[in-house]
Amino acid sequence: MGDRRVVLTGKWRIAWVLAAILLVASVFFPLPRAHADACTDVDVVVARGTGEPGWLGDAVGDPLYGMLQNRLPVSTNAYSVNYPADYSFDLGAGSADLVGHLAAQAAACPAQQFILVGYSQGAAVVHAALGTGAVSWYPGRVQLPGDLGDRVAAVLLFGDPMRAIGWNVPGPFMSRTGDWCTGGDPICGAGVDANAHVAYGSSFVGAVNFAANHVG
Repeated sequence: MGDRRVVLTGKWRIAWVLAAILLVASVFFPLPRAHADACTDVDVVVARGTGEPGWLGDAVGDPLYGMLQNRLPVSTNAYSVNYPADYSFDLGAGSADLVGHLAAQAAACPAQQFILVGYSQGAAVVHAALGTGAVSWYPGRVQLPGDLGDRVAAVLLFGDPMRAIGWNVPGPFMSRTGDWCTGGDPICGAGVDANAHVAYGSSFVGAVNFAANHVG
């Protein structure tokens, strides 16, 4: 009998990709904390990766935010999306907290803009909040309403699992989104190097410049 190949489609392929994130993340990370601030010109909202330690995340959020503070010619604060970021893959909780935070900030700070950052599982959380079709079926998912979406200046995604299965953010956010995938990363691309999934430092300058060009 010849070799047989099983082709995964739809939700099963997405589930396989998310399972792969768990496998890679379990090699590097064991868990987190949340934070919010008052009115500034820009609020940087970060959804960290699976099990990633640190306030905004040691691998991406913390170092990236430090660079954004230095590069952006405006006042900033940051918020760590409060969701499990664990093996439950609760994108519903992540999107609910992200949207709830933006709604509260928008009400308190009428002129504030937002930069959304997602790394690995956190990128999937951002996709869920923006309304990307691949994760629109997730239980408990909350989608960003249009008036809040208009205040999102930039979306920065790293190690994005939706990219691996051919999905982008919805059309209205395309021009405001930067999506970085390190060569060899098996989560966002077709690579086989697990170490590449935690090697995004070289992408930060481009990401920070991208954000700066979209903050008005």
